[in-house]
Amino acid sequence: MRFRLALAGALAAGLAAPMTASALNPQHAGLQVALRAQGLYDGPIDAIVGPRTVAGIRAFQRTHGLKVTGLADVRMRRALGPFGTPLFGARTISRGEFGWDVAVLQFLLVRHGIGVPVNGYVDGPTIRGIRRYQRELHLAADGVAGRATFTALGLQTRIPVRAVVRVSIRLYVVKPGDSLTGIARRSHTTLTRLARLNSLNPRRYLLVGAKLRLPASVSSASHSVSVSATNATAVRASIDQWAAHYGVNPSLARALAWMESGYQNDVVSSVGAQGVMQLLPSTWKYVENVLIGHPVAHTADGNVEVGVALIHHLLGVFGGNERLALAAWYQGERAVRNVGVYKVSKVFVADVEALKTRM
Repeated sequence: MRFRLALAGALAAGLAAPMTASALNPQHAGLQVALRAQGLYDGPIDAIVGPRTVAGIRAFQRTHGLKVTGLADVRMRRALGPFGTPLFGARTISRGEFGWDVAVLQFLLVRHGIGVPVNGYVDGPTIRGIRRYQRELHLAADGVAGRATFTALGLQTRIPVRAVVRVSIRLYVVKPGDSLTGIARRSHTTLTRLARLNSLNPRRYLLVGAKLRLPASVSSASHSVSVSATNATAVRASIDQWAAHYGVNPSLARALAWMESGYQNDVVSSVGAQGVMQLLPSTWKYVENVLIGHPVAHTADGNVEVGVALIHHLLGVFGGNERLALAAWYQGERAVRNVGVYKVSKVFVADVEALKTRM
């Protein structure tokens, strides 16, 4: 596909060359989600590789024994595990898929006005988002993102960004000895811009006493994907604390939390599950009243405590069998006991276990 050809240069050099808001590479959204899963990036998922993204890349490379280049090359993407591959456009994306390309797809859907979680996992909300987008574009609304959906989303390296630019103006009175070049330099702007702002010919002399309009400040806000105000590093710390408290493998707890919410505490599912661990109010009350015997504050940390206490309980019920415990988390303890593991639960379990090896 032409998208892959357009990316060839970027892939050869690594995926983290600094970008501007007018030159987005959507693949970088996948990189940011992967770094967020590692607790190394708390910024917006905006596909713009700025200082925080580069810092996250360098931190990952240092902790994984890779050459610290600040570029997400093939070796780093391989080390990222499930989140590092495949690149967007390399495969058809359907329910249960997990990876870098899924995060990019979700990012693009959000940028097209379709509200979906950006967590690298194709769950129910993402399927509904794909179908909604397909209906809007008069495509077959099958919930599968393939060639037609990719083309409609706009498979190009550069994606225009809506930007709101605000310029505040101040007046300056020309003094003896002033030149337009000197004024532009002192005002941190360009000669061309200053001349255009004041409808001046830069080749003409300035008149002493003339009033010039100078840009006092410039601010811009690009349209990016909000990942939540929740601090991913703080959430990971909370997960590790409660995992140690309840004797749960921290990698399992992290993977489960990421699969459920992408470490975001403001996520509410279509059935009312809430927070980092996506807990129903009835489940919360059960854990408070039956499992731990005391009320828990409805905060991100409290949500993590309740979730980790629940997975600890399920592990005990199923004799430490992680697969059965995760299936019970997904479909309910009684359902696992009575009818076994649902097919859809097997996909969820496999994805959590794959992610666990890299969390």
